[in-house]
Amino acid sequence: MGYTDHFNFEREPFSNAPNDKFYFDSDQHNQALLRLKYSVDTDKGLAVLVGGVGTGKTTLARRMLDNLPVEKYESSLLVMIHSAITPEWIMSRICVQLGVGKPDPNPLKMLKQLYERLLMIEEEGRKAVVLIDEAQMLQTRELMEEFRGLLNLEIPDKKLLNIIFFGLPELDDIMKLDAPLAQRVAFKYTLKPLSAEESLAYIDHRLQVVNCETSPFSTDALVLIHDFSEGVPRLINTICDNALFEAFLRHNTEVTAEIINSVAEDLGLSAVGLTVAPASEQEDSLDVSLEDIEIVFDGLEEK
Repeated sequence: MGYTDHFNFEREPFSNAPNDKFYFDSDQHNQALLRLKYSVDTDKGLAVLVGGVGTGKTTLARRMLDNLPVEKYESSLLVMIHSAITPEWIMSRICVQLGVGKPDPNPLKMLKQLYERLLMIEEEGRKAVVLIDEAQMLQTRELMEEFRGLLNLEIPDKKLLNIIFFGLPELDDIMKLDAPLAQRVAFKYTLKPLSAEESLAYIDHRLQVVNCETSPFSTDALVLIHDFSEGVPRLINTICDNALFEAFLRHNTEVTAEIINSVAEDLGLSAVGLTVAPASEQEDSLDVSLEDIEIVFDGLEEK
């Protein structure tokens, strides 16, 4: 028996494993998707989304992929997990993902194959889209130049390939390795941590997904969760998951502020802003199809 049975949840509500059912459509996530989709639909070429660790970039990339139906788009998501990759390797993976059967080992011939494939996609009335997650791992000028070259694949008045980078804030500096590429960014959006109100809505949303009828978190515990996590969704999940398990071990039916403080101490987290005392000392208490995703790691591929 685990805490899911203890609290009568259908499953763990705060796992950090990707699951589209738990997607939280905050206002900023919705705005980001609208802008990125517009960039693709109007053939802007290059768009960028940046955000801190745990703010939901990968979740958004997968959501974007799911919102590009195959009848209108030829799309793929490449996840960069290692920086030791070459321009030729990147080119070959993009070729394969966009439907080039056997990329030629000669870079110029491979580029010609890709161009012909992009023309075919265009003739079908579809758009070619490549999403690059963890783009901050593309840490060489040669790689940036390679992407600039891909953006040069076009026909009169129209680009044949749309690229979207998802990465940490340092991606801005990496792109400056090739100034002409940095100048080609048509759209950029920055994901920020959730506000206090959004954090509460995020927690409530995930509880609803597992059919929780009554939240086990006390009001002051919820405030502390936002305080310790600073609104970062991944940290919210970690704190909530640990707190629910701690409450289960204590045979408690409520997650209190004392439990949150204990969990945060174990996780090495420091609260910023308000620190909420226990309620007894207060007068008032005050948020991808996997077959389309390719993971790049040490030159190995996992589909």
